[in-house]
Amino acid sequence: MQLNTQQSIKRIFDIFLAALGMIILLPLILLVALIVKFSSKGSVFFLQKRVGYNGNPFMIWKFRSMHISAEETGPQLSSDEDNRVTSWGKIMRRWRLDELPQVWNVLKGDMSIVGPRPERKYYIDQIAKTHPEYLNLLKTRPGLTSMGMVKFGYAENVEEMIKRMKYDLEYVANPSLLLDFKIMLQSIKVVFAGKGK
Repeated sequence: MQLNTQQSIKRIFDIFLAALGMIILLPLILLVALIVKFSSKGSVFFLQKRVGYNGNPFMIWKFRSMHISAEETGPQLSSDEDNRVTSWGKIMRRWRLDELPQVWNVLKGDMSIVGPRPERKYYIDQIAKTHPEYLNLLKTRPGLTSMGMVKFGYAENVEEMIKRMKYDLEYVANPSLLLDFKIMLQSIKVVFAGKGK
């Protein structure tokens, strides 16, 4: 299958899945939003600028899982013992509920269901200085889940981001719809195992 045809099918599939997911998960989305609203001070949603396809910036949508003063001192990656995360935020992250609003990013075309996780320019610039191959990840739409996420998981520092990079580079170099399905199935297992953070 030609790459352009495959990309078109992938985009149609993304729109279908995101729209279906938004309809099916609407009660859960509303419930999570209400708990965020009344469990801690601050807005329900958290918007952050990320770098997407071809290096174009976009605003990623999440349910707020941290206290409103979380990054007063500048960008920081989260960790297992991060005291910036709210009590409800920890629960959301474990089951990846905080990422539910990203179906909107998929519908808008900012993201795909499967693709390398989008990062902030602050961290991309650091990584690219010593590992310029990281920029190859920008040749495809970032995703809700990725090979790096199912094989490695969340990164707590730049070194771990570099280790995770090799899995996502492998994905970008060998794209296929079959691989997307495999990653989605593995991601579902991770979510139901409560292994998010």
